[in-house]
Amino acid sequence: MPVPTELQAVLFDMDGTLVDTERLWQRTVEEQAIGLGITLTDADLSYVLGRAVEDCAAHLASRADGRGETTGIGDALERRFTELVRRQVVPLPGALELLTALHAAGIPTALVSASPRPVVDTVLDAIGRHWFTLSVAAGETPRTKPHPDPYRAALTALGAAPASCVAVEDTPTGVASAEAAGCGVVAVPSLTTIPPAPRRTVVSSLVDVDLALLRGLVATC
Repeated sequence: MPVPTELQAVLFDMDGTLVDTERLWQRTVEEQAIGLGITLTDADLSYVLGRAVEDCAAHLASRADGRGETTGIGDALERRFTELVRRQVVPLPGALELLTALHAAGIPTALVSASPRPVVDTVLDAIGRHWFTLSVAAGETPRTKPHPDPYRAALTALGAAPASCVAVEDTPTGVASAEAAGCGVVAVPSLTTIPPAPRRTVVSSLVDVDLALLRGLVATC
């Protein structure tokens, strides 16, 4: 009979998952879009939510009809977003309680983000670096989400098997990245819906996540 493997690590997305920054990011992008004469629609969300700054900047540049170039747009997005995060970052309900429970159980955690390192460091300083064994930011792997590279990098650094780990995400982009790396997923949708799937549980809040749920998502060998 298959025997459940032990939960080796839990890997967290940051924006919209642990801290209430997804709306700050959307606000940042909307302000930049308005400055470029662009009206964002629901069709743009997949290029905004859970994406790296460079990916979003490239999308805005493609819609700007020559009114901006990717590098300049990206720099402006990063500056504005970092400013908003520094002033307004707030842990989401249940985030610190879940991190406390994992720490008490001796289960390693990693922060795996599509945000640039300055934003990641700002959040780590705000909520506490001691919660995480390591962090991975945009630009530190060959590709970022939705590709599996960031999660694979974290798994390698932790020395953990993907089937024995769970990722906690809030966007389809992040879920795709974690699942492509072989992790089970707890999805806590922020600004768009995410359907349940094998080895994927959808909850409304981190308040609903505990060690039993996380252990239940670990694959059998």
